[in-house]
Amino acid sequence: MAVFVDVTDISKTLAILGTYIIVVGLVSYLVKNRLFISESILAVGLGIAIGPVALNWVNPHEWVDYDEERYRYLTLQITRIIIGIQVLFAGIDLPKAYLKKEWKSLATLLGPAMLSGWFVSGLLIWGLIPGLTYLESLVIASCVTPTDPVLANAICKGRFAEEHVPPNVRNLIIAESGANDGLGYPFLFIGLFLIRRHTEGFPDSLGWAIGHWIYETLIYQVLLAVVIGSVLGYVFRKALRWAERKQLVDHDSFLAFGMAAAFFTLGVCGLLGTDDILACFILGNSFSWDDWFRVETEEHAVQDVIDLLLNSSVFIYIGTILPWSQFDKYFGIYTWRLILLGIAIIALRRPPWVTALTRLMPALKGYGEGAFTGFFGCIGVSAVFYIQVALENIPEERTQLRAVIEPVVLFLVLTSVLIHGITIPLGKGFHHTLTITKTRSTSSGAVLRLPQAPMELPTNPQGEDTGILASGRSTGTKLTDRSRTNTVDLTLTFQEPVLDRGAVLRSNV
Repeated sequence: MAVFVDVTDISKTLAILGTYIIVVGLVSYLVKNRLFISESILAVGLGIAIGPVALNWVNPHEWVDYDEERYRYLTLQITRIIIGIQVLFAGIDLPKAYLKKEWKSLATLLGPAMLSGWFVSGLLIWGLIPGLTYLESLVIASCVTPTDPVLANAICKGRFAEEHVPPNVRNLIIAESGANDGLGYPFLFIGLFLIRRHTEGFPDSLGWAIGHWIYETLIYQVLLAVVIGSVLGYVFRKALRWAERKQLVDHDSFLAFGMAAAFFTLGVCGLLGTDDILACFILGNSFSWDDWFRVETEEHAVQDVIDLLLNSSVFIYIGTILPWSQFDKYFGIYTWRLILLGIAIIALRRPPWVTALTRLMPALKGYGEGAFTGFFGCIGVSAVFYIQVALENIPEERTQLRAVIEPVVLFLVLTSVLIHGITIPLGKGFHHTLTITKTRSTSSGAVLRLPQAPMELPTNPQGEDTGILASGRSTGTKLTDRSRTNTVDLTLTFQEPVLDRGAVLRSNV
């Protein structure tokens, strides 16, 4: 009997992805909490190693027989789905009615800060990449202006974030990365409409360009997406609560509801041609507006598992599509120009403007948090997505722009993965804070988690138990302190109905 092997691209890709997740998973704590290595760096590095530039085990261009149009469509859909899921999770992760409470801080980041970063990035690209007009440079800059929600997860989720990044900063970065990822459309299409007015077949009219931008982009894509996301989030929230109250939904379906909502929104908005990324973020926030779904699901870590699978896959994919052969001096893309551009954009695109605007953002408590928020405006999967959107709409006559947009933006993605992937984990070696999560049972059985400000707690090197007297309602407080040299797990409990309610603090060093 003959044996038939299935040496196909799918089989090779699945084997490599599975091997990566298994190997990294077995040493994940060592890698992330001892060696301080970012998962995104590992995934991109693996993608480069198995890609066309090295081993050539995985080549996405071969999947589509080197058809550029099919390749762009494949990349567009992969990044679109992953970003849609991530921004919906970002909306769910935000505290109760966060967009309403912190509208001023978000408006500052999405308005003057984002606009300043766009103009500055355009100037840097215009100065370092030859053969482009400033308007064409702004089109490229619009791809890297939004903060990437996928890389932002490295800052805002997990043990590192809980121990080293204040909750107010985490929430603001999550909200900004979700909102401005969808709001990248206005920045991209204002440049494209202004370019089209100089193209044969389109009216040479500034009024025509601005008018189409207003009603096609601002109204139909952005405003309609906000309405769709808000309505769907409200309807889904009410429907799920009703089903849960009537005991019609089982546990597994309850946990999968967020993912299903993301797929539904991406599909509906895709059919309508509106901004599905922004709609997913608004839906996530509207769906979790009262904090009920977030509280009910946060202990199950479903989103974290999905994050791991999606993030690993997409960054390996990005590593395989880096266009090393296009870093060619024929188009003026010298390596030294790209390196200088990458460093300049990381340093000047956001940090100066966000830091300067800190006083206008009540969510931030000082210029230090403003500088942190400004620096960690990562460039990642969303930039790859906007490359494909731009190439679908750039006129064929703009040959230099079409030739350089992908290699320039992908190099900036690589730069951000390296710089932010190194600087995020390095913070673990220099900070040692304590976070508290207080839980209180309610009559409905729900659990409310009340974030507390970081506090210092002395470590007992002898590991002796320490008694603390306290009084209060039936509450529980869990304190976790982890450093490079020791681990302290502390549990504070209150008992009722004893009049002198005691709290026992157990310290295990």
